[in-house]
Amino acid sequence: MRFFDLLNFQHVMAYIFCGLIFLIVFGVALGYAHFRHERSEQQKSEIVGHFPEGIEDRVAPFPLVMVLIISGVVIWGFLYILMHGLMGVKI
Repeated sequence: MRFFDLLNFQHVMAYIFCGLIFLIVFGVALGYAHFRHERSEQQKSEIVGHFPEGIEDRVAPFPLVMVLIISGVVIWGFLYILMHGLMGVKI
């Protein structure tokens, strides 16, 4: 138990606001950040497949933020397992 009860509340508010800020920045980054090339706009509008219920498939670019997050998780996981294995710590 903490000596000051207000400190718990401040930590909870800090976690919530940090999470909300991350979600907003992440959403904006997903919407606007991807590799662009000369055929980007054409690929976004070109329909490559039709599915039932009127769903159409397009070849859209993959967001750069997702590439960085996925590669960061894979690298972190590999290094985590490697370092714990080398240092002899049980996982």
